Amino acid sequence: MTAQRFKVGIIGLQSGRSWAARAHIPALRALPESFEIVGVANTSLASAQKAAAEMGLPKAFAGVAELVAAPEVDIVIVTVKVPHHLAIVKAAIEAGKHVYCEWPLGNGLAEAETLAALARAKGVLGVIGTQARGAPEIEYLKQLISDGFVGEVLSTTLIARGGGWGGVIPQKKDNDYLLDKANGATMLTIPVGHTLAALRDVLGEVAEVSSVLATRRTSALVADTGEKLPVSAPDQVLVSGVLVSGAPVAIHYRGGMSREGDGLLWEINGTEGDIRVTGPFGHAQFVPLVLKGARGDEKTFQPLEVPASYRFGFPENAMPGNVARNYAKMAQDLSEGTHTAPSFDDAVAIHRIIAAIEKSAEDGQRAPAIPAWSLADERR
Repeated sequence: MTAQRFKVGIIGLQSGRSWAARAHIPALRALPESFEIVGVANTSLASAQKAAAEMGLPKAFAGVAELVAAPEVDIVIVTVKVPHHLAIVKAAIEAGKHVYCEWPLGNGLAEAETLAALARAKGVLGVIGTQARGAPEIEYLKQLISDGFVGEVLSTTLIARGGGWGGVIPQKKDNDYLLDKANGATMLTIPVGHTLAALRDVLGEVAEVSSVLATRRTSALVADTGEKLPVSAPDQVLVSGVLVSGAPVAIHYRGGMSREGDGLLWEINGTEGDIRVTGPFGHAQFVPLVLKGARGDEKTFQPLEVPASYRFGFPENAMPGNVARNYAKMAQDLSEGTHTAPSFDDAVAIHRIIAAIEKSAEDGQRAPAIPAWSLADERR
């Protein structure tokens, strides 16, 4: 554990219902030796005051400008909607603050590249919230692959449900913006992006992709009012590609929830065995996952229990637990100069894969998902 204690300010917090309230606040409070929450800023002072009072925080800032300029704030946490990431993260970096930004980093690859370059230029640490990478099941899976449980990886297949984008939203507020692909918060960018970050961490870089993006549900019902809203975000994401290792990869995400709670199935097939990862739906970043494996002549999959050491010291619930693991890595990196937390540069790599998926779907051609110079380095 780190000895230094970092003071954080949160932008975008509503008591009870917001992601920051459900994940970031309990994650930070689980690491009191590393973090102290200074206060919050929202779209108005009144909103910030309400959130601070309800969440027991010491200060409500008048706005983003006041929070990022506050000398007592070391780290700015950005948990607002995607279209606002660019302006807020840029302001925080230019104020010399370290930043933890929720995924996606920007509304598209260009914004992500801009923010990553700015963080490097200013010498601050930018951490991206792709916390599926740090889930205990994913970290153990990475170790199993590294140790040769499946031998050489031959291929991998991922089928999952997106949770949302299933034709119905519970209420208009905070949900309608997910329906418009222009906002950059779609099934492709959120659950697929999070899970791609985990897949890339376990199996390596994606070299190229061919894809189909389809919007089969062109409207969504608002459950509490009966209103129908237009949908432009895809509810079907199909990707076939090749990893730098040469192993084929196939992904199909569908909108909505599964009928029997088996909404994520990821299989890794190798020369010596197979591993199966399952979960209730396709948001690998905050659902509990189950690992099973089989080797050699075994006819059935057997449970692969994650050692207790992978879970020790963090909240048991995957939602705050995985975020807390990200924060612990951030504190270590700031204190010790290591590079363990997912960075803005890592975010750019995922944005680049998503951009390749979008390009392939648009022009019908296979698209590179990694720069040529990086591909050459990976294959050496």
